[in-house]
Amino acid sequence: DGKLCMLDFRYRKRREIIDNRIQKMLGCPFTVEKDEVIATAHQQLDEYLQAQRAAFDIPLLLCGSTFQRRVWEALTEIPYGQTSTYLQLAQKIGSEKAVRAVAAANGANCLAIIIPCHRVIGSNGKLVGYGGGLPVKKRLLRLERSLSLPGMR
Repeated sequence: DGKLCMLDFRYRKRREIIDNRIQKMLGCPFTVEKDEVIATAHQQLDEYLQAQRAAFDIPLLLCGSTFQRRVWEALTEIPYGQTSTYLQLAQKIGSEKAVRAVAAANGANCLAIIIPCHRVIGSNGKLVGYGGGLPVKKRLLRLERSLSLPGMR
């Protein structure tokens, strides 16, 4: 329907679980295809990685539970170049005691970078889990912090 439902790391640990969740929710087999939305996502992701874009404007199809979608929507509100903690996210969605569930929903995100789960750190300020691996998370955060420029898209 002209919406992106996955932008994920091919070799992440939970990839099969995510693929199965999307197939079940959409009632169709998982396929990789090229179309206008994919081309736009590719272009915007390239711009992001070249520090020419801070936000994405791609139509998204969030394939998850109501709770997961609330967490993912809260993730999109973390400003470019900044971080949040699982506790802060739990508080933001009005579920302060659901820190572990927030962490699980964060880990179930299948729209990496576009829904910026890489911006979530531990309460102690340390980097914690990321589907693309901690070195990738560190590079994404470094990119955003060092290249947060006025006038970016």
